Amino acid sequence: MTKFKKILAVVLAGAMLMAFAACGDKNSSSETESKNDTQSAATEAGDSATTDEPAGEPKYATAGKLTMATNASFPPYEYYENEQIIGIDAEVAALIADKLGVELEIKDMEFGSIIGAVQTGAVDIGMAGMTVTEDRLKTIDFTDSYATAVQVIIVKEDSEIASADDLEGKTVGVQENTTGDIYATDDLGEGNVKRYNKGNDAVAALASGVVDAVIIDNEPAKSFVAANDGLKILDTSYADEQYAIAVSKDNKGLTEAINKALSELKEDGSLDKIVEKYIPAE
Repeated sequence: MTKFKKILAVVLAGAMLMAFAACGDKNSSSETESKNDTQSAATEAGDSATTDEPAGEPKYATAGKLTMATNASFPPYEYYENEQIIGIDAEVAALIADKLGVELEIKDMEFGSIIGAVQTGAVDIGMAGMTVTEDRLKTIDFTDSYATAVQVIIVKEDSEIASADDLEGKTVGVQENTTGDIYATDDLGEGNVKRYNKGNDAVAALASGVVDAVIIDNEPAKSFVAANDGLKILDTSYADEQYAIAVSKDNKGLTEAINKALSELKEDGSLDKIVEKYIPAE
């Protein structure tokens, strides 16, 4: 082979190698791009897919029991009669437990301890004339509402307080951690609010002149005024609100099951009958 032919052969061989290498790079790049496109599509599909998990089965603190936390000093929703807790909430909870196929157990505690007990799973539900608020929804879930309530103002019969506008600068008694407490503190300031563990303690403070007024739910207010001479409820309401049942955020199955039970109790008229039993139509 001449020198020229040798050089030509080397050049051609090099060209062929470069062509093969280029072809290999192109195929590799295409495969990589295709893989990346597939992964991207899968990621996008995953991102667009729902992340909601099924509610699952209800969970109970004690097997076979629906454990309810309440504050049994809030008639007609919950109160003692012959050492037994009765009232609207107690009877509604009993019907719910029956529909869930479990036994109802009621635990009486301070109102301010109920949400913590629900949140930690020490009890299954909190039912104590409890209003749905944005602040409470940060730590617990609520079922559908089962009652509408009105916050009212109780004063002495000879009081100069005639409306909510007259509460400015006055000392107002409330049950601690209730919406009456929240509303009064927001509107009047911390220094003008005196908190009590029970609603009837706040009313007793009003009767004895320690506070100028009490803000509390309308139905308990009626009972307290009836039991204490010289008190009255102002004609104007202080706030309207919805009562619901508190459930742990980790117990979606129970919330769903209770909502189903409540829907059935509303539909068949059982809920209305309980309310009318304790709050006769005027």
